[in-house]
Amino acid sequence: MDKICIDDLKIFARHGVFEHENTNGQDFYVSAQLWLDTESAGMTDDLEKSVDYGAVCGLIGKVMTENTFKLIESAAQAVAEAILTAYPLVRQADVEVRKPHAPIPMDFRSVSVKISRSWHKALIALGSNIGDSRTYISDAVEKLRSSKYIREVKQSDLIVTKPYGYTDQDDFLNGAVLCETFLSPHGLLDLMHCIENEADRKREIHWGPRTLDLDLIFYDKEVIDTPDLTVPHPDMQNRDFVLRPAAELMPNYIHPVLGISVAELLRKLKENG
Repeated sequence: MDKICIDDLKIFARHGVFEHENTNGQDFYVSAQLWLDTESAGMTDDLEKSVDYGAVCGLIGKVMTENTFKLIESAAQAVAEAILTAYPLVRQADVEVRKPHAPIPMDFRSVSVKISRSWHKALIALGSNIGDSRTYISDAVEKLRSSKYIREVKQSDLIVTKPYGYTDQDDFLNGAVLCETFLSPHGLLDLMHCIENEADRKREIHWGPRTLDLDLIFYDKEVIDTPDLTVPHPDMQNRDFVLRPAAELMPNYIHPVLGISVAELLRKLKENG
């Protein structure tokens, strides 16, 4: 992957925890590395196949001067988000916001925050068996589509399936969404929980009835095992209602733990009844 580098863009802005910083302002220095494929632009000499770094500098200046943040962490996040959403060719944005005049009563050269944000592929399973399930799911997909943190949303067909685990409940409507996001896995999980809560999701019975269920199945090739998130989903290989939509959207994806494609996992599950 190639890089376009912007070093120490000087911007007078008003960010800081203290009121005098917001009132008087000070100089900040912003650096950015934009990761993208520039081969086609280099071979054709066509700016449309790359990113106009002058326009990026203008965008950074706009974000820094039209907002007031207490933290330079927030300023860096806003700059990275703006670049990734404005320039589809950019796969990753590394941003540093430097504050050489920070109110520190000691001799120092500068303080800064460096962050890296990039696009990741994620598969999210969808399910509902209370109320108007089709509307709950369509509303959830629309909220994912409209999120600034998500793009390239592709939805599978919806299927009616028997309940799994806790069987004394109505049939489910299931599907899946394949998308790109620059949220971290836990950041994406938080967004999914917000969408569930807006659908009045209740967690009263394990595997029980729900208005809306969103599960993170895959996130790139990552393997995650934390108290609140396991990726790949630990039981997805045994769930027809997950594998069928997943195989429609990404049949050749190789499960990073099992080493088998999604299509093959579905075939094996069918063979085993």
